[in-house]
Amino acid sequence: MSRELTDEEFDIQMGALAPRLKKYAHLLVREGLGLTEGQELVVEAAVEAVSFVRDVVAAGYAEGAGHVTVVWSDEAVTRMEYENVPKDWFERVPEWRVKQMNGLAEQGAAFLWLDGDDPDGMAGVDQAKVAARRKASNTQCDVWRHGLDFGLNAWCIGGVSTRAWAQKVFPDLGPHAAVVELWEAILSVARVTDDPQSAWETHNATLEKNKRSLNRRHFDALHYVSESNGTDLVIGLSPRHIWDGGAAETQGGVRFFPNIPTEEVFTTPDRNRADGIVHSALPLVHNGSVVRDFWFRFEGGRVSDFGAAEGADVLEHILATDEGAARLGECALISKNTPIRESGLLFYNTLYDENASCHLALGMGFPECYEGGYDLSPTELEASGVNQSAQHVDFMIGTDDLDITGVTAKGEEVPVFIHGQWAWE
Repeated sequence: MSRELTDEEFDIQMGALAPRLKKYAHLLVREGLGLTEGQELVVEAAVEAVSFVRDVVAAGYAEGAGHVTVVWSDEAVTRMEYENVPKDWFERVPEWRVKQMNGLAEQGAAFLWLDGDDPDGMAGVDQAKVAARRKASNTQCDVWRHGLDFGLNAWCIGGVSTRAWAQKVFPDLGPHAAVVELWEAILSVARVTDDPQSAWETHNATLEKNKRSLNRRHFDALHYVSESNGTDLVIGLSPRHIWDGGAAETQGGVRFFPNIPTEEVFTTPDRNRADGIVHSALPLVHNGSVVRDFWFRFEGGRVSDFGAAEGADVLEHILATDEGAARLGECALISKNTPIRESGLLFYNTLYDENASCHLALGMGFPECYEGGYDLSPTELEASGVNQSAQHVDFMIGTDDLDITGVTAKGEEVPVFIHGQWAWE
């Protein structure tokens, strides 16, 4: 029998969490977005998260927002759309939505996404419709997408506890108890302590140290090997690649954290240099569907074959988005000695699970991870090896026995990861 809280017990426990939730709201606005005086703040969230959204809006105004726009969503309504509307409708973004997102980006808005999606919320819907909507949004809201990709707009993704997601993570608990437990986990891995700002400064210093170590070595390639699942993959790096992670910076000099939490340092590989096979270490949750036990084989930088125990159709639609969707745009390194991994939880949410495991991403690369990348056009970036795509899909590959070897341009081999953790830890 599932352990559950009464309504009264739930209210008491949520009341006890209220001070930390307000700190979390300020953390997302202040550190996550680096909000500046008079700036527009855009918050996207599910209607179920209304209580915490109010905390965020209050924090936004307290931090100096000129105005806060909230864009609401509801998974039940979204599912009904997919079930009742033909595919061609999802291939175009309504004109009002294009004007809204592009206009907000042009005004210099900061964008905050509060993610609490049900991992199974879109199970069984036509994945072609889901893929079409994602592609249309990323290509037709072009000013907005350019602002995010090229450092013109600060943005951040944070988590919110919702009933369906909480019960997926904690299936042995009742709805109230699961929501409280998930909030506790979210606050813990986000380092919402007595002084979250200081905790994040200390954490960011560690990420900076790892970035410096990798940038100083300037490897030509990374060789990934995991004997437990058969991963054996070599990823080539551009001579002008840069490792990034932790705090980012807009072109205007505003510091922000794109993800809270974040444990990764990452770079953009050469889109034409990936060879071998890589197996997943954790499930992938993509647009409300779960993919399990999957693998990709790469030849000359492109996925040449793939498979999955569950959700292969989801991968098929991802890879078919455009030419760049079958190539790598990111490789990220994360030690197994991090709060999310040590929690022992599978969050069924990429924001969290990608920060528990080394991961790769199919699709769009990062111009900030290529020297002078912000000064290049998308065509020039692609010619330089920085992948271009309407997709960016992270998938986790970090096993406890993962070894990663850095290979220099002279062919020297240097251990980077040994058994799932930094070689210098």
